[in-house]
Amino acid sequence: MLPAIFGLSGPVLTADERAFFLDADPAGYILFGRNVESRDQLRALTDSLRDLHGRERLLISIDQEGGRVARMKPPVWAAYPPGEAFDRLYDVAPASAIEAARANAQGLGMDLAEAGISVDCLPLLDVRQVGAHDVIGDRALGKEPLRVAALGRAVLDGLARAGVAGVVKHMPGHGRALADSHKELPTVTASEAELDADLAPFQALAGAAIGMTAHVRFTAWDAELPATLSPFVVGEVIRRRIGFDGLLLTDDLDMEALAGTVPERAARAQAAGCDIALNCWAKMPDMIGIAASLAPMSDATAKRLERALAPTAPAAVPRDGALQAELVARRDTLLALA
Repeated sequence: MLPAIFGLSGPVLTADERAFFLDADPAGYILFGRNVESRDQLRALTDSLRDLHGRERLLISIDQEGGRVARMKPPVWAAYPPGEAFDRLYDVAPASAIEAARANAQGLGMDLAEAGISVDCLPLLDVRQVGAHDVIGDRALGKEPLRVAALGRAVLDGLARAGVAGVVKHMPGHGRALADSHKELPTVTASEAELDADLAPFQALAGAAIGMTAHVRFTAWDAELPATLSPFVVGEVIRRRIGFDGLLLTDDLDMEALAGTVPERAARAQAAGCDIALNCWAKMPDMIGIAASLAPMSDATAKRLERALAPTAPAAVPRDGALQAELVARRDTLLALA
């Protein structure tokens, strides 16, 4: 199996994609708005991916956070609030905020499970910082590390109740970035002592099954390389100090924070210790290059992948509309307290 996650070009597999994916056998896929049209279409697309590989539990992921980051949109699917909504409620009633975050994530996860999506790139454990770039902004669960951890744990629990695995991101923390890593490489000059606050939510949830790196350079740890490409940050900070032993995905390798060709970035990320190279944009030359540049999946990565997918729903599951409505109503009642 190839240690990569690839994007798809449209709402159905093309003949070229089918042939390439069958040959390359990637670890999984990531979906975007261009892949999403209707409930039946999306279910058929994910079914086609499982059928292609003959794997009931297949890593099919999406960025469905709520707020401004949502690939499945109204009117077909419900809108969900951003992380900031639960942060505001936490100021008034912490236990209610945790329950609201859990109910929201379970309701959201039920949409994904019905569509055959097994992994959601949520929760953000980035600690929000005053004056930082808004690329994180209202997506964050708060400015206080333990609050972020508590709400993040509730999100993971809610998704799991729907049969969906969450992804803690962006390790070791994107909250201080003064630039958007989609456009350029952010450099964080905070001291190691200051960065302890950024690590704290990830340390609290170090047992999460899947994590994602940040394309951010931390001068206290590596003055040259962003976290995704840094053996020190991956090995010493993420694996040892945070204690994360789950499946470690890169953020999208097509982002402009990284230098070199996309296949070169993938090889460097793997050499740094990342388990899986994530490439979102379905550009066939890049995907072919990644397949040629990566070493075969290691036994350790294969075990992490299997462990991550074991609790997920094995295939698309019917949605319990009554339960989902109850969860959303509970969330809204609690959020109204703020």
